[in-house]
This record gives sequence, structure tokens and C-alpha cells, in this order.
Amino acid sequence: MSHDPDISTSTLSAVPRPGVNARAGWLALGLIALALLALIVGAGVGSTGFDTVLQARHDPVAWRIVMDIRLPRTLGAWLAGALLGLSGAVAQGLFRNPLADPYLLGSAAGAALAVALAFAALGGAGMVASGSTATLLQGASPWLARWGLTGAAFVGALVGVLLALVLAQGVQQTLRLLLAGVVVGYVLGAVRDLVQLAYPDVLQAMQGFSLGITGFVGWHGCVMMAAVLAPLVLVAWAMARVLDALSLGEATAASLGMPLAPLRMVLIGVLALGTGTAVAQTGLIGFVGLVAPHLARALARPTHGPLILLSTLVGGLLLMVADIAARLVIAPQELPVGVLTAVFGGIYLLWLMHRHARLSGAM
Repeated sequence: MSHDPDISTSTLSAVPRPGVNARAGWLALGLIALALLALIVGAGVGSTGFDTVLQARHDPVAWRIVMDIRLPRTLGAWLAGALLGLSGAVAQGLFRNPLADPYLLGSAAGAALAVALAFAALGGAGMVASGSTATLLQGASPWLARWGLTGAAFVGALVGVLLALVLAQGVQQTLRLLLAGVVVGYVLGAVRDLVQLAYPDVLQAMQGFSLGITGFVGWHGCVMMAAVLAPLVLVAWAMARVLDALSLGEATAASLGMPLAPLRMVLIGVLALGTGTAVAQTGLIGFVGLVAPHLARALARPTHGPLILLSTLVGGLLLMVADIAARLVIAPQELPVGVLTAVFGGIYLLWLMHRHARLSGAM
């Protein structure tokens, strides 16, 4: 595997270069400012246009549209993207693989299977997808509407990660854990396909979840994601030196006296909890967790401490901008936000591969 500094985490050292932390700090402030600007723009983007914001002070209906729909949706997109960006940085540092993403340990497959089973239990119509929107069954109880699908996705994501841990017989060998995650993903994906074949109505209901949807994130979901994000950022920041040491190789990290097994377990917990929370609220949104750490490295080339913070901010901004674009591209209809993140994320990675190949050829 190449060790080009643009795409490899192995170039990160435990000793920061002069000026890197200062640059990362200014970059973080810039990303926060852009996120606040995007939040204002997101409050004005919708089927009724920006005039709704101007009318909100005098029109109760416009006020509800802005405060109860647009603002929590936009903020929820940022929080979900931040969770995925944080999880992506942890995954790439833990596995020492620049192509690792938050869904690597079977969390996505587990969440998708759990949601498919929930739809099947509801008669295959717990949520009817229509384009990029979804409507909960009117007959469902408020508890089920609020916690049923969200809770199922979260539990499914954690179960997927636990199965990978069991299959890998712990966290002692990173490669075995990586392969176990791939196997669990394929197996759970196959089981989900069987569920969808047995209950054909689930196919339509799963469309919104599989493509990623932010339109139904409310204040309750924002509070939940914020409550998870804050401690995870602190824990990941505290574990940054471990990731720096792992980037130099497991033997080097072990020689520094680090208890790798329990530390890996903590990092996997951060990865699983962050991914599960984001997936439970917005469905399967790809490439954000993969691309955010790459962009953070390209902008500042930080060690893992600043990288975790920057990846969190970049991931949040990426998904927030993608959510706004999803509302604008074919307005007044909407695109699934996961489609846009896949397109732009894929284009960026292709450009990164081309740049790496060109630099390698010039050496």
C-alpha cells in the first residue's frame, strides 16, 4: 500500500510540526463559521422558499415551518455528518487504512437488517418512501413512531459490530477484525435481502433508509445526536495519542507500553456508537465518513488530535451542504441526500487516486 501523505494515515507522527496546530485551529474556526452560515441558508431552503423565513416573525405557520422542520433538519444533518466524520477518522486510524469507513464493522448491514425486520413486523408499511420523503403509519403508536425505527437501527448497528468482534475473537488482531466486519456485512446484507423477498412491501419502505434521508430529523433526534457526539469527541481526543502510535505500527505502539487490547475496544466503542446513532437518525449515508478525514488531512496535515476535531467539523459541513443541495437540485422535489454524498464523494476519491498516481509517476 502506498504511503503517499495525501492518502495514508501512516505519515502522521506523534510529534506535531510547527504551525500545524495553529493552522488546524484557524481551520476549525472557519469550518464552524461556514456551518453557521449553512444553517441560516438551510432555514430558508424548502418548497415555500426563503420568504418563509421573512414571514416567520408574523406568521405562525411560517414560524413552525422554520423552527420545527427546516432548522432541526439542517442541524440534524450537521450532527449526523459530524458523527460519521468522527467515526471515519477513528476507523482509518484504528485500522491504519485510508479506505476504512464507519460502516466497516458491519454496523450499516446490521442497522439495515433491523429496520427491514421492523418494517416486516409492521406489515411491511411502517414507513412508505416517496422520493426522498417518508411518512410514518398513522396507525402506529407515538412511541413506535419516535423510537421504533430509530431504536431498531441503533440496536442493529451495535449487534453488527458485536458479531464482528465475536467472529474475530476479540480485538487483538486488526486484520482479523477487519475481515470479520466484511464477512458480517455480507451475511447480514443477505439476510436483509431474504426479508425483503419474503415481505415485498419492505422494498419500498426500505428505499428512503437505504438512500439516506434527513427530512425527518426533529429536535428530539438533534438532542440525541448532540448528547452522543459531545462525549465521543472527548473520548476520541483523549485516545489521539494511541492512534498516533498505531500509525507507526502495532509493534511500535506495544513497545511504548500501551495496552492495545482495551484501548482498541474503547476506539471500537466510539466507532460503533457514533455510527449507530447517525444511521439510526438518517439512514445509510455513504462517503461522508470516508471523505471527511481525507479532506481534513489535505487542509491541515494534522496529528490525530486535531484530525479528530477537523474530521468532525468537515463531516458535519459536508452533510449539511449536501442536505441543502438535495432540496435545491430538483426543487420543489428533493433528492435523497445519500445519492449526492455518493456522487461527490466518489468524484473526490477518483481525483485523489489520479493525483496520487500522477505524483507516483513523477518520482
